[in-house]
Amino acid sequence: MVEVLVTGGAGFIGSNFVRYALGAHPDWRVTTLDKLTYAGRRENLLDVITHPRHAFVHGDIADAAVSGPLVERAELVVHFAAETHVDRSILAAGDFIRTDVEGTFVLLEAARRAARLRRFVQISTDEVYGSVTSGASRETDELKPRNPYAASKAGADRLAYSYWATYSLPVVITRASNNYGPYQFPEKVIPLFVTNAIDDIPVPLYGDGRHTRDWLHVNDHCQAIDLLIEKATDGEVYNIGGGNEVMNVDLTKRILSSLGKPASLVNPVPDRPGHDRRYCLDTSKLRTLGWMPQVPFEGGLRETIDWYRHNEWWWRPVKEADPAFRSYYQAQYERRT
Repeated sequence: MVEVLVTGGAGFIGSNFVRYALGAHPDWRVTTLDKLTYAGRRENLLDVITHPRHAFVHGDIADAAVSGPLVERAELVVHFAAETHVDRSILAAGDFIRTDVEGTFVLLEAARRAARLRRFVQISTDEVYGSVTSGASRETDELKPRNPYAASKAGADRLAYSYWATYSLPVVITRASNNYGPYQFPEKVIPLFVTNAIDDIPVPLYGDGRHTRDWLHVNDHCQAIDLLIEKATDGEVYNIGGGNEVMNVDLTKRILSSLGKPASLVNPVPDRPGHDRRYCLDTSKLRTLGWMPQVPFEGGLRETIDWYRHNEWWWRPVKEADPAFRSYYQAQYERRT
């Protein structure tokens, strides 16, 4: 059995990858390490939590006593664990530095002692490039992060690279565009707007709504990571993008239309500080390895909306009974209108 460690495996992308990995690789034994903060939830892994080739460990990547032994016995490490929401990073940047940078450092130090390690995948983000005015970001472009979240991911990204350059660790870095799909915490734009619209609650659209994002289905992301585990070159960066550039205002219209809700639900709110206008990735490097996104955005968005419609058991307790979510929502949107 191949020993695989997935950090942040109870989060959105991580839980989807755990599920994908167990299905695609009968010879993998997967260990999920997750701190179970607000967006890391056991509910995300309910269908695989007792899988015979899956083990769950509740712990912090920054705690070397917990994460170190797990890394040291792994052959593959896929490192998703991070604080990920730009809005939260503006409110509390320190949490992002501790988890995203210091936590990555702890894992990389343990990886230096891992005798069997053959791949350490550092999951980064397209946000490290900053706002893109024209064209598409290439892996060799300068990093210009413009918010604390993006800066913390850029720091972890380059720290992982330095461990390849300095210690010859088998590190590969991925930078993906905005993911969407099932199990995404309802503070992010698609699940937030879908669940608000289901309940006829106004959807808070930042500024003029013309900020543009490239959307990537989480399953396509998982398949790209799987391919890179086998075919990537150590020390290299690979962009992963869906090729679906959509302005936020148009995304909002599609969501409301799919749910049969009126445009009057759109509630413009003041733009957030340092809001990047556009992200776009050049994915030609990854495509030369044989990867292509498989999920068309229109169909993938409809399926995602339907998932939230049919799984209120998953999101409604968060939105209605979690005081931390309620206080965050009030601070972020209601008090700014």
